[in-house]
Amino acid sequence: MLNMSYSPMVAPSLKPASRSSGPARRSILVVGDDPVTADVLVSSLRANGHAARLVVDGIDAVEAVRETRPDLVLLDRMLPGIDGLEACRRIRLLADVPIIMLADLGEEHDRISGLEVGADDYLVKPFSPRELLLRVEAVLRRTSSPEEPPATIEAGRFRLDRARREITVGDTTLTLTAREHDLLAHLITHPDRVFRRDELLRSVWGWEVGDYSTVTVHVRRLREKIEDDPASPTHLLTVWGVGYRFTPGTAHS
Repeated sequence: MLNMSYSPMVAPSLKPASRSSGPARRSILVVGDDPVTADVLVSSLRANGHAARLVVDGIDAVEAVRETRPDLVLLDRMLPGIDGLEACRRIRLLADVPIIMLADLGEEHDRISGLEVGADDYLVKPFSPRELLLRVEAVLRRTSSPEEPPATIEAGRFRLDRARREITVGDTTLTLTAREHDLLAHLITHPDRVFRRDELLRSVWGWEVGDYSTVTVHVRRLREKIEDDPASPTHLLTVWGVGYRFTPGTAHS
């Protein structure tokens, strides 16, 4: 159930400059069953130049993604029918659309569960409408930046094709969520550099302040996809007390 910390009579907006820095109109699917707050949320998104659509349950959310392929999904965790976690799992089988999960629960393991099933970001209620809108804008900026000229980066067995947004390891093209791709691409372009988790939150997520477990979960998911033995990684290494380092190895390692 949607629940935001603002008056339902006001639909906040960001400065026009914020909208002009991104695309003029992007499609956002809002999934939640509280009609009052959902209506304000949709109105706020539309006031900021986005095309927002509302569905009220998880099954309709999956079908909406299948039919319309939105640019972003705002997905409440508590839904009638299938819950937000199951809806997120099913959406991930269809598309790598960015998903921001809205959660009532503040415990770390509850927040992590959303990331583990494929959510890119999350917000714990109550949150301000401005915080939500800024988070939406940050995600859309990352996914709608002007397409770069065809360029590839090779680091050991890893090959990053920035134009196609593809990463391959040897002959295998990785299946990654949008956020997993952005994180691994950032690490590939900075091999053997140690990053603190707060640095990764700023560079990849665009957050000045956030929960470090977000990075931890995404690193674990990447290890499951790129390491021969995720429990004993050879590429995505933990530097204890500091952060993480990506070591590509050699092309034949």
